[in-house]
Amino acid sequence: MVTTIGTESRMEDLLHDLIHLDYDAIAAYQAAIDRLEDSGAKQALTGFRRDHEDHIRNLTPYLEALGGKVPADGDMKQVLTKGKVVVAGLIGDKAILMAMKSNEEDTNTAYERAVEHAELPPKLRDLMKKNLADERRHREWLVDRIEKM
Repeated sequence: MVTTIGTESRMEDLLHDLIHLDYDAIAAYQAAIDRLEDSGAKQALTGFRRDHEDHIRNLTPYLEALGGKVPADGDMKQVLTKGKVVVAGLIGDKAILMAMKSNEEDTNTAYERAVEHAELPPKLRDLMKKNLADERRHREWLVDRIEKM
């Protein structure tokens, strides 16, 4: 899936869409965790899922301050992201991790764009950079793990 998140002109829309994306990532990580056999991979993905939960908690006050409606869960993208993992579950851990890497490509792209948003106040830009660092770490772990399989 190619994301357009991070291209929003309004800060409220950007934050809303990032929170949706993080909810989608949480659902995908849970689907992957439920299907993986490798306990080390399950442990890593559980930590990554927590990072996405943290992103939601950290972004929510900024969206609320703008008067935006905070999403309570994912949107239709969840069907796509979780669906990749469910289908991949039919063919093993490597396929599941490859599906998660594909999902992480989208979250990386979204946060890479978000940190460049012209209207970001300094504290929020710092937070976005931290979230981006998390996303990059997730992707790097997945790439490394897949290569070792």
